[in-house]
Amino acid sequence: MPQPNDQQLFAVILGTNEIASAIGVQLAHLGYCVVLSHDPDPPVIRRKMAFHDALFADTAQVEDVIAERVDDGLQVYQALRQPSRVLVTWLGLLDLLPVRQIDVLIDARLRKRRITPDLRRLARLSIGLGPGFSSNFNCDVAVETRPGKIGLVTDQHWTDAADNVASSLGDVGAERFVYSPFAGRWHTPIEIGTRVYKDLVLGHLSGIPVVAPRDGILRGIARDGSEVPAGVKLLEVDPRGRHAQWTGIDHRGRAIANATSSAVRLRAVRSVTQRNPA
Repeated sequence: MPQPNDQQLFAVILGTNEIASAIGVQLAHLGYCVVLSHDPDPPVIRRKMAFHDALFADTAQVEDVIAERVDDGLQVYQALRQPSRVLVTWLGLLDLLPVRQIDVLIDARLRKRRITPDLRRLARLSIGLGPGFSSNFNCDVAVETRPGKIGLVTDQHWTDAADNVASSLGDVGAERFVYSPFAGRWHTPIEIGTRVYKDLVLGHLSGIPVVAPRDGILRGIARDGSEVPAGVKLLEVDPRGRHAQWTGIDHRGRAIANATSSAVRLRAVRSVTQRNPA
């Protein structure tokens, strides 16, 4: 993928969740300047596994990569002239398109029940993750994110539709989550990584108490002060005891990031081959 000699490769990831962040880590290692663009729906709950909280502070770290917040396109443009890094922003895709041609555009919002946009021609390579993507319809490469099937969709089929069945964690499925029964403002004083017990009050949604669904370690929780829609995940309790994980990149995130990075590397190799045929 050609780019100006004085600028880094430019990747934009839609979403600031743990999957977007895992991909951001890998692309940074590949030498990209990566910008994660915030999307408010659904709220990010696994915040210690994501760069999301950089939006509210100076930095956030996932494994060995530190992300910084940027607030305007000029800051993004200036970052493209520096060593590879990860940036997090409130700016949307329409704000980022004028900065410079995007080398890689990845939709990692994992919107299970929304119509997905056509990303083709917005970047040199567009990748769609999860339900609603097909390389024959709205992206160049589709990546399946369903547990047990994670990987590139090599034909022109659609990725699997959402089945509303939560993946298992320590043999526990949807019962480890609490979903918002209605839209409202969320408040909580509890930090991720805290040991919690069934029926302990973990926060309030528009004044109504929300309790822990089971004993375990708090793996994720929506940020205090968030406005949340109805029917989204507010919090998650990891039931695995000493094997619980609430920081870094988990197995699923790494597998999806590996598949996505493979698509990026494959397209880069093909681009070089096309420019320099034998």
